[in-house]
Amino acid sequence: MIIMVWLILCGRLFSIQIINSNEYQKVVKKQTQIKEIILPDRGIIFDKNNSVLTRNITHYTLIANPSKINDKIKLSNILGVMLDKKPDYYLKKLNNGNKFSYLERNIKKNILENETLKSIKGIYIKKHSRRVYPHGEIASQILGYTDTDGIGISGVEKFFNNYLSGNTGNVIKSRGWSGKYQQKSDLPYIPAINGDNLKLTIDLQYQSILQDELERRRIETNSISAMGIIMNPQTGAILAMSSMPGFDNNSFSKFDISKHRCKVITDQFEPGSTYKIVTAIAAMDEGKLNLFEEYNCENGEFIYFDKKIEDHEKYGHLNLSQIMKYSSNIGIIKIAEKIGSKTLYKYSRLFGFGSKSKIDLYGETNGSLKDEKKWSKISLGQISMGHEIGVTALQLALAYSSIANGGYLVKPYIVDEVNSEKDEFYKKTSPKVIRKIATEEIMTNMKNMLRKVVTQGTGEYADVAGWEIAGKTGTAQKYIDGQYSNEKFISNFVGFFPASNPQILTAIILDEPKMPMHWGGTGAAVAFKRVVKRIINMDDTIKPPIKKDKILVSENLKSLKKNIDLKNPVSLSMNILKKRIMPDLRGESLKNAMRIISDLGLTIKVNGSGKIFSQIPKPGKIVKNKEVCAVYLK
Repeated sequence: MIIMVWLILCGRLFSIQIINSNEYQKVVKKQTQIKEIILPDRGIIFDKNNSVLTRNITHYTLIANPSKINDKIKLSNILGVMLDKKPDYYLKKLNNGNKFSYLERNIKKNILENETLKSIKGIYIKKHSRRVYPHGEIASQILGYTDTDGIGISGVEKFFNNYLSGNTGNVIKSRGWSGKYQQKSDLPYIPAINGDNLKLTIDLQYQSILQDELERRRIETNSISAMGIIMNPQTGAILAMSSMPGFDNNSFSKFDISKHRCKVITDQFEPGSTYKIVTAIAAMDEGKLNLFEEYNCENGEFIYFDKKIEDHEKYGHLNLSQIMKYSSNIGIIKIAEKIGSKTLYKYSRLFGFGSKSKIDLYGETNGSLKDEKKWSKISLGQISMGHEIGVTALQLALAYSSIANGGYLVKPYIVDEVNSEKDEFYKKTSPKVIRKIATEEIMTNMKNMLRKVVTQGTGEYADVAGWEIAGKTGTAQKYIDGQYSNEKFISNFVGFFPASNPQILTAIILDEPKMPMHWGGTGAAVAFKRVVKRIINMDDTIKPPIKKDKILVSENLKSLKKNIDLKNPVSLSMNILKKRIMPDLRGESLKNAMRIISDLGLTIKVNGSGKIFSQIPKPGKIVKNKEVCAVYLK
C-alpha cells in the first residue's frame, strides 16, 4: 500500500516537474508577476513662434479592492486627512458592494508612496496624463480636445492623433514579500515612445487679436456669431481662425456643442457682393469686356426676368471698376449675361467653390454650388451677385488669396512641422498650388479695383492710412423658409494688404448683425480694420508699401490699351485715351476727390463739407489741363 502511494506521488511529481512544467511555470508567473502598460506622453502642440499651446499634466487615480481591505474605517480616515475630504465620502465607496471602486481621480501625486499607505493591502494607484490647454479659449476650435483616455476627438488633436499619440511600452513586475509588485532588472522592459510634436502655422498673438475683435464686434452688432480667418495669401498658411462665441477646451463639456466647431470651415452662407469677383475675373479672362465699357445700371432698379433687382444707390452708366467700387448688383448681372452660365460655373469651380479645400481638419463642408444644368433662368444673375450659392469663410479667403498672389489657388494648411522621437523623423509642410485661375495681369487689374473699393467705395471703413488695403464688401439677405429675409443678413468683408505685395489676408463674417450695421461696409469692415491695425502695431515683420498708391487700373492708360477691343471700340474709351474725361465724383469724400482731380491735372474748388453731391463740369465731359473743377459737398 505504501509503495503504491509512493509510486503515485512520484508519478505526480514527474508530471508537474517534467511533463507539464511549462504550464505550471506559467501559472506561477501569473500569480507572482504582472505586465504593466507604460503610457507615452502625448506630443506637444506649438504655435509658429514655438509658444506652447498644449501641456500634459501627470495625475493619479486611486483604486480599491474593498474585499482585501481589513480596516475600511481606518483607510477612510487616512484618505480624508490626506485629500481634504470627509471620511464618510470614502467609506461609502468602500461599502458600495463593487469589486473595484475608484476612490479618487486627478490626484497630483502618487499618495501610495506615503509610508502610512504602503502597508495597506487592497489599494492601487494608476498613473495618467491629462491634456490641458494653457490659453483657454484661444485657438480652442483649432486645437480641439481629447477624451479621458487621451485620444483626440476634435480639431488638430483628432486629425493628427496618430502622430500625437506615440507608442505604448510595458514592464514585467514581480511580487515581493510585502505583496507589492516591483520592477526588477532581469525582467522584460519595453519603454514607451512619446508622441510627435506639432508646430502649427497659427500665430498665438494673431489668434488672440482675431478672437478679441470678433467677439467685440459680435456684441456691438448683436450678431448671432462672428467668423474670421487670417492667412498668408502667398502660401496658404493659416495664421488665425475662429468663430465666436467660442469655448474653453479645458472644460469643453460645459459649453454647447455648437461652440465647439470651427464655423470657418463647417458652416456655409450666401456671401453677397464678395462673390462678384468671380464674375468680373471670368469676364476679363475670357476677353468678354474691356475696362472702359460701361453698363446701364438702370438708375438703381432693374427687372431681371420676373425678379426685381435693386442697387443701394441710383447709378447710371458704370464701368467694371465702378461696378465693383459701388457694388452694383445690376451692373454685375449685365456682365454675367455676357459670359453666360457655363463660364460662370466654370470659374466658380476654378476658384474652389463647391468643393473642400482639404485643410488638415475634420468637418469641412463642400459648400453649395449647383451643377450648371440645374440652374433656373435667374440663377446666372443670382449667383453673379452672390446668391443661390453657399460658401465657407475659408473658401472665400482662398478665392481672394488667388487675387493677392497673382492668380493661384493655394492649398490651406495648419501644421507647419512634425517632429518625432520615434525615428528622429522630421516633416516640413511645403506650400502647394492647386491650379492657376487667371493671368497675373487680370489679377492685378482686379487688385487695383479692390483697392479702389476701399479708398473710394463701399469699403472705406476698412481703410488704414499708408497700408494699401484692398478688399470687397458683401451683404446678403438670409434665405429663410423659402424666401429672402428683409431683416436678417450676412455682413462680410475680405481684404488684404499691402495691395502692391500682399502679406496678410483677412476675412470677417457677421451672422445677423442688427441694422444699420448689417452692411458689409458698416459691419464686418469695421472689425477687419481693427484686426489689421492691431497686427500692424504688434508685428514688425509686416512691411508697409514702399511706394505711394498709383492711379488705379481704370485710369492707367497703358493697362487700358491692352484691354480695349479695337474691332468694337467704345467711343468713351477712345476719348479717354486721347483726352481727359471728367469722372463722376458724386458720393466721394473730399480726400478721394482731391486725389482723383490731381491725377487728372485739374484744379479743385470746394464748396461745403461732407460728401460730394454735385459737380461742375458734369461727369463724362472732356476737360482741359489745369481746368477748374467745382465740387459741392453736404
